[in-house]
Amino acid sequence: MEKPTERRGKWLSCATALCVALPLATGNAGAADWKPVKPVEFIVPSGAGGGTDQYARLVQSIIVKHKLMEQTSIVNNKPGGAGAEGFLDVSLAKGNPHKVAFGTNNAYLLPLVLKVPYSFDQLIPVAMMAQDEFILWVPQDSPYGTPKAYLDAVKANPSGFMMGGSMSKDTDQTLTELINKAYGIKMAYLPFKSGGEAAIQLAGKHISSNVNNPNENISQWRAGQVRPLCVFSKERMRYKEKVTTTMAWGDIPTCRESGVNIDEFRMPRAVYMPAGVNPEHVSYYVNLLRKVSETPEWAAFLQTNALNGVFMAGDDLRKYIAGDEANARAIYKDAGWLIK
Repeated sequence: MEKPTERRGKWLSCATALCVALPLATGNAGAADWKPVKPVEFIVPSGAGGGTDQYARLVQSIIVKHKLMEQTSIVNNKPGGAGAEGFLDVSLAKGNPHKVAFGTNNAYLLPLVLKVPYSFDQLIPVAMMAQDEFILWVPQDSPYGTPKAYLDAVKANPSGFMMGGSMSKDTDQTLTELINKAYGIKMAYLPFKSGGEAAIQLAGKHISSNVNNPNENISQWRAGQVRPLCVFSKERMRYKEKVTTTMAWGDIPTCRESGVNIDEFRMPRAVYMPAGVNPEHVSYYVNLLRKVSETPEWAAFLQTNALNGVFMAGDDLRKYIAGDEANARAIYKDAGWLIK
């Protein structure tokens, strides 16, 4: 799985940088006018082996295999400060088109809840290549067959239930706060170091639920230790191949159709550049990443991790970030997390 702050969900404003004029590059115009003239550094604001690290290294390997870029690329992990170290590194490289950051919504959400040494207006969003889904999971032998039945039980006895997840004030806890607000409950949250640890704790029945991404709980699901109640998406996942003997990802109902008043909660997998680069620099990487997203290796990655394969850049991406940040800000305000 992955998280260290590399996780989660749906939420910019003038305060966080969308009021600046960002390049609108989404097509081929200008892309042929520039290309890297030296090795490109892929900054990963998390540790080796995590979800973002795997994402960056897969993109790197696809670029090499299909000869999509003449220059080489170097993956550099900078996980310090809950990921802030990596984004700071890129933000300080103003105007440098040979350095990009791989991340999630942590790039623009971290500054809302932590005193980090960069602001989002020092970065330019280049492209979103996929979105992680979030699922409500319970132990296999849980007596609750639907999310409504489970949350009704929590409402009746809040002290008897515990949601576990990765990190504090990150996407897992954010989603827990959203569930509490939508359902009128007060379920406690217990943070762990990663989604993988939260999966182990749920399988061992040390917590009563988690909201892990599909790839974080898949081993325990296949082993018959946990089961999904619903996915926080507007529609069911498109993957029909069986994961267990009886169910595919696409068989999991949406939380909305199961009686939980939350339409969608996802985490983007995105790429950012330092502010000050030229529009043709952004265009080059948009086109490069789009080519990566059209390869069979990328399609296999999406299926293996049950990711939503939406590709987004330019105005569409900025609008997505604005909405995602606004949703998060509202949750953070209610929870008292916004930094002063």
